[in-house]
Order: sequence, then C-alpha cells, then structure tokens
Amino acid sequence: MLENINLIDLQTKLIDWLTSQILTVEFGVQISIIGLAFILAFFAKRFIKPRLNEGLNKLTLPFRVIEALRNMLRLLTPTLMLIFLFIGVKAIMLAMVDTSVNFSEAVMKLLLAWIFIRILVQLIENRFARNIFAFTIWGLAALSIFGILDQTMTTLDAIGFNIGEFRLSALSVTKGILGIFILMYGALFVSNIVDKRISGVRSLNPSSRVLISKITRVTLFISALLIGITSAGIDLSLFAVFSGAVGLGIGFGLQKVISNLFSGMLLLMDQSIKPGDIIEMDGTFGWVNHMGARYTELVTRDNKSYLVPNEEFITQQVINWSHGNTLVRIETEFGVHYDSDPYLVRQLGIEAAKKPERVVDSPAPVCHLVEFGDSSLNFVLRYWIKDAEKGIVNTKGEVMLALWDALKENDVQIPYPHREVFVHKT
Repeated sequence: MLENINLIDLQTKLIDWLTSQILTVEFGVQISIIGLAFILAFFAKRFIKPRLNEGLNKLTLPFRVIEALRNMLRLLTPTLMLIFLFIGVKAIMLAMVDTSVNFSEAVMKLLLAWIFIRILVQLIENRFARNIFAFTIWGLAALSIFGILDQTMTTLDAIGFNIGEFRLSALSVTKGILGIFILMYGALFVSNIVDKRISGVRSLNPSSRVLISKITRVTLFISALLIGITSAGIDLSLFAVFSGAVGLGIGFGLQKVISNLFSGMLLLMDQSIKPGDIIEMDGTFGWVNHMGARYTELVTRDNKSYLVPNEEFITQQVINWSHGNTLVRIETEFGVHYDSDPYLVRQLGIEAAKKPERVVDSPAPVCHLVEFGDSSLNFVLRYWIKDAEKGIVNTKGEVMLALWDALKENDVQIPYPHREVFVHKT
C-alpha cells in the first residue's frame, strides 16, 4: 500500500492544516489564555490548599470521608484553571466578537470531565483501580470531545489479522483488556461484600465461613474472566488446539500454587485446621489467624506471623492443641535424691500442680515414680489445662516454681550427677 500514498499530497495537506488551524492569531491567543490560566491556578493553589487542609484537620468525619476529601484537593489546580479559563474565554469573546474559541472550549470540557470523573471514582477504595478507571474514562471522553472517537475505533479495528473466520484486532484486544479489568474489579468488590456478610453469620463455624468465601471468590473471578473474554468477541473455541500445551505448562508452572489452593480447601472441608486453632508445627507454637488461598498465617505469642504454605499442613505432622477436646495434658519431669521418701515426693508434686489457677481439678494431677536413675529418683508430674491458647510454658513454669518451694520446705534435695573415682596403687 505504500505505492498508493502520495507523500507530496500528504505534506501539502499537513501544511494547509497547520496554516489554517495552528499558525493563526486566534489559536495563539487561546494558547496564551490557557497558559495564563494554568499559571494563575498554580499560584492560587499554593495559597488556598494549606488553608483547606487546616479545615479538614478540624473535621470529625469518618476516616474514609476525610481521605476522599483530601484526594479531591488534588483537583484544586484543574478547578481553578477551569474558572480562570472560563473568565479568559468570556473576555476574548467580548473583546473579539468574531473570534473562534473552539480549542479553549474543548480544553474546558476536558477539565470539567476530569473533575467530574475524579469525583465519581472516589467511591472506589483501591487507589490503583481508581486511577485506571479515571484515566480510561477520561481518555474516551477526550476522544469524544475532539470528535475522533469513531475514527480511533475504526483505526484500531483495522489493525489486526484473521484466524480462520475470527478476526483479532487491536480494538477487540483493547475491549477485552478493559472488560476483564472492570469485571475482575467488580468480582473483587462483590466478593469482599460477600465476605463481610458471611463473617456476620454466627450460625456457621469459622471454617465453613472461610470455605464459602473462597468458593465464592474463585467462582466470581473465573466468571469475570470468561465473560470479559467473550464480551470482546473472542471465541474461546479458538484456543482448544492450544489448551493441552497451555494446560501442561500452567500445571508445571503453578504446581505449588494449585497444590496450596486445594490443600487449603481440603483443610477447611475436613476441619482439621481452622481459624482460631492453637497448633504446633516444627517447634513453632501459635494461633491460626487467617487461612488464605496460598498460605495460612500462624501468629506466635511474640506476635510473629509465620506464613506457612497450606501444602505443609497436609504433608507434615501438625499438633493441633484445640482439635476436638480442648483439654490438654502437660508433663513435667524432675528428680530427687535417693535419700528422699518417694511417697512424700509424689504427694508434694500433686499439691504443687494444683496451685496454678489454670490447672483443672478434673482430671486430677498425678505424679509417678518412673525410673531409678544413676543419681536420682526420677518422677513425672502430669496435670491438665483447658486454655492452651494462653500458653503452656508459663503454666509449666508456675508448677515447677511451686514444686521447688515444696521440696525446699520439706528438705527434699534435688541431686546433681556425681562420679566416684578409685585410685589403685600398683
């Protein structure tokens, strides 16, 4: 098609357009007015914005409302520019009656559209999504204001190629991307609402609420993706040939991700681990704070968050202190001198285990002589608690201190290892 293009005619048309539209006194005056309006708006904003910020700091409105108002302060420059530009255009029209101000009016429409769109998108909480929506809508409005929206769509539609009976063009790809983004954000918005609704249903246990939320979110995202692709005019059957290879590649690449996703769902369905449980894994003791699609958040007593992949809860041994019955038995081992009365020691151990408030009365604590050691009589003291979420080491420490006091009061010695050495003279 290059031989059909007359470069000389194109150059002539371009020069004629520049001469008639750009290199004119009217256009120069309008550019001057637009530049002056911007300068005045810039300096006026520096004077007005600090005072508006002070006024916002004194308000007692909700945080989300205050943030929305602060974001709207960013519109102060285009708002002031619109006001100054409007005054300047009116002044031009009064001074030069027959002067055309089409370009200035288009700029005012662009400013007004930007201000209106930015106010509307304040309803969107996510900043990235808010900016994407704002620039996309404003871009479409700008093309419409300058009257080139139809020509732009026609040009984008002309850029493409055919795949059998289907035509893939830049326009369809653009529509698909925008449609998928809008639908995916809508799915995220709806899933967050569903999560809040489900979290308030007390008739469901925590694991059921999390499971329903996960299934709802996955369903909404998949539906949004499929609807976005088909709404762009893309026939999904075209990808049937590549589905095997793509599926195999995705399967290898996302093997761990998919494994963690289904492991999390399996944990929620069999309720072996659920939010609020107290678990111990690889020496880490803590609470299940959140179960996500890929990992489970385990919070320890020192407020450290361990993000454990869900697959590890399936493949490794996990101690769930709160699974089923919350009654937990704790063992404390100790030894006394061979000169001690084992019956007295056993009684002292039982009485020491009863002193901490967290030790329950039933089942009652027990103390047994378990071994005749090298230098001590070895005992094991067993007692039960119901609130493992408050910690185990602290209760164990209280029992050992009480046992120490009881042994000291009754002159029961705690031995240390010793050896006898015999020297033979030859």
